[in-house]
Amino acid sequence: MRQTGSVLTDAKAFPSFSVDNLDKAKAFYRDTLGLHVAEREMGLELDVGGSSKVFIYPKPDHKPATFTILNFPVDDVTEAVDQLQSAGVRFESYNLPNLKTDSRGIARDGGGTEIAWFKDPAGNIFSVLHNK
Repeated sequence: MRQTGSVLTDAKAFPSFSVDNLDKAKAFYRDTLGLHVAEREMGLELDVGGSSKVFIYPKPDHKPATFTILNFPVDDVTEAVDQLQSAGVRFESYNLPNLKTDSRGIARDGGGTEIAWFKDPAGNIFSVLHNK
């Protein structure tokens, strides 16, 4: 049976994730990644472009996810990796049967998708990606 409406239909949903240290997170997102970071009563708000916002909250027993929690689409992954590496970001290296990265940390699927992963100070996994 199809619903005719929901209290969530017009809700402005937004993602959130935890970190173990707000000060380190704020410095990383603002100074290293160059994102706009606003302090809020219960944490940080990241402006990740357009009208998209991400909320970051402190959690003393934080455990980072084992998967990518935030993807940044870019026009040129190699250029993004170079720029972020020059700011001090270290990219992950993978050599798995279904996932291999090159010496720069970039995975290429042969079909035009390129992606590189990095972690924030709390161990959360992010990516820069491009799908040609």
